[in-house]
Amino acid sequence: MNTPELGLPMPVPAEGLPARVRIHEVGARDGLQNEKATVPTAVKAEFIRRLAGTGLTTIEATSFVHPKWVPQLADAEDLYPQISDLPVELPVLVPNGRGLDRALALGARRVAVFASATESFAKANLNRTVDESLAMFEPVVSRAKGEGDDVRVRGYLSMCFGDPWEGPVPVPQVVRVCRALLDLGCDELSLGDTIGVATPGQVTALLAALTEAGVPVSALGVHFHDTYGQALANTLAALQQGVSTVDASAGGLGGCPFAKSATGNLATEDLVWMLRGLGIDTGVDLGRLVATSVWMAAHLGRPSPSRTVRALSHQES
Repeated sequence: MNTPELGLPMPVPAEGLPARVRIHEVGARDGLQNEKATVPTAVKAEFIRRLAGTGLTTIEATSFVHPKWVPQLADAEDLYPQISDLPVELPVLVPNGRGLDRALALGARRVAVFASATESFAKANLNRTVDESLAMFEPVVSRAKGEGDDVRVRGYLSMCFGDPWEGPVPVPQVVRVCRALLDLGCDELSLGDTIGVATPGQVTALLAALTEAGVPVSALGVHFHDTYGQALANTLAALQQGVSTVDASAGGLGGCPFAKSATGNLATEDLVWMLRGLGIDTGVDLGRLVATSVWMAAHLGRPSPSRTVRALSHQES
């Protein structure tokens, strides 16, 4: 039996929360990039098509990085044409000008660059300092925006709350890089808790500081990992500050190949369950989403870590 058909969870709206949340689905990119076994391109394409069938409107497809660094996404050129007809936004990551060229050649109109709030992770992930990486992104963002008004650029910012080498990350340090990314021309920022150490008070403090620095909350999304079980609590704290874009990964897939202490992303199903209970619209069919994650878990050969997937798939069986 599928519990959502029984009217559960019961919607009980809370004051001060957005009426609708846009879920930025990252399962096909961030979720699969850390898999040890190679996922066939056809399976990735079917995964994205099934995700689109759930009502998700933004599905991050792949990353145009060098295969040496992220071998799981080496098939970007083969994958993208198989899904480009879908009526959803299909963002892709581009680390540099070459990656942007590859993405634009296939018709991508949503691209993302990925920066770091800390020097240690910038070195590990990009082999550059923070400022050197920003200098690298400047022509990438500028050229992408020059392709037309329909092109939008997202700036990912990793290690916003804690770093495995440096420990706590000072709020002003994060604010500085956020402002720099916006000044480069990024349309949206995703604040990443890459190793999952944030707690709600820290989330509230960072968002307040960003508002004070003139960063509009409408330009912000949040990207939480559930390493310490804090992802949903942190998401609620962000919603209370006006954030209405939340990154999540179907089935809770994902990690980070450059930060070994990073575990899975916030599961999209767990997020949808919470938002449904708060009376917040997502446009997502939870039953279809659970079925999609169960299907993907079978291909990966292990059960989904999502509590909601486990609960609902068990009940359906």
